Amino acid sequence: MSKVIVITGAGVGLGRTLARQFVADGHRVALLGRTQAKVDAVAEELGENALAVPCDVGSVSSVNTAFEAVAERFTNVDVLINNAAVFEPFKLADASDDQILGAVATNLTGPMLCARSAIPLMKPGAHIINITSESVDVPFPHLAVYQSTKAGIERLSKSLFQELEPDGIRVSTVRAGSMYEEGKSWDVDPQAAMAFGEAAARRGIHLREKPLTQFTSVTGVFTLLINLPADLAIDHISLKARKPS
Repeated sequence: MSKVIVITGAGVGLGRTLARQFVADGHRVALLGRTQAKVDAVAEELGENALAVPCDVGSVSSVNTAFEAVAERFTNVDVLINNAAVFEPFKLADASDDQILGAVATNLTGPMLCARSAIPLMKPGAHIINITSESVDVPFPHLAVYQSTKAGIERLSKSLFQELEPDGIRVSTVRAGSMYEEGKSWDVDPQAAMAFGEAAARRGIHLREKPLTQFTSVTGVFTLLINLPADLAIDHISLKARKPS
């Protein structure tokens, strides 16, 4: 059965890959993203079953306006995937106000605001999926803010799971490992990337040796989640990249 799926951070990366898969499976998608040109391009590629909605998930007014547009087009929401995130390595002592506040707004406040707006549009059987990171448990350096926001989202998921269970709305966390997209590079300051790699190596984490998986390899997990039978719930899934044998 066709579902209405809202994806944040849908203009690039995993969000865009999921949108492509869901439309191919016959679902309708609302593509939320901070850069309108990016979500417009994805919507144009995917056709009439895709709606591009510019949205800064860390802004109350932007989120409210975005979900008004979703409600006007689709009426209800069956699935919300909180995917948008800022990943930038830096030492807390060296961080600017914007680096700290921007990461917290996008990574932690954003999923809260989007869930709050989506819940009134949801019926029993609906699903909220929050994407977190392996860095919650892996001792990466220079990621104190990022790790804290992702750990916060895992706690949020547990609380929402209990809060929304009486309403028949499921909540799942997908903790993702290292992923990439063929032909794309890491968009981060080269000096920050170098410092991150060197600090990780001192902790015994050699980034160039860590396995990576492609975004397209994980779409089946999300398809499984959104198609769960009514008598089944999955609260947490951990995905880890591995080197093919």
